[in-house]
Amino acid sequence: MAKVIASPLAPAAVGPYSQAIEANGTLYVSGQLPIDAKTGEFVPGGVREQIEMVFTNLGYVLREAGYDYCNVVKTTVYLQNMSDFATMNEIYAKYFSAPYPARVAFQVAALPKGALVEAEVIAVK
Repeated sequence: MAKVIASPLAPAAVGPYSQAIEANGTLYVSGQLPIDAKTGEFVPGGVREQIEMVFTNLGYVLREAGYDYCNVVKTTVYLQNMSDFATMNEIYAKYFSAPYPARVAFQVAALPKGALVEAEVIAVK
């Protein structure tokens, strides 16, 4: 049976989807944007601040479901500009440690609301 997970600390979904779904010991966290849930707006600053906010929001959803970054087995990172890859790697390494999750990161033409980054994760217990 699938269970809907919603953290009040992370921004609400911007469409008809859940922040996360847990099914059979696996947590599927939808793409998180760099939105500050308190303001409903993008975090001030540039790509560095947006990347930090995305991974902070992922953490809020993970913790709401009783998971943490160490439970993440797969990440997908969407970048508006691949030139931000090194910055993303630097910040990513603050949230994940060895053994690192499997990951894909790629540039996309556009992200919701004009975000510079979005990321989703899959975690297991």
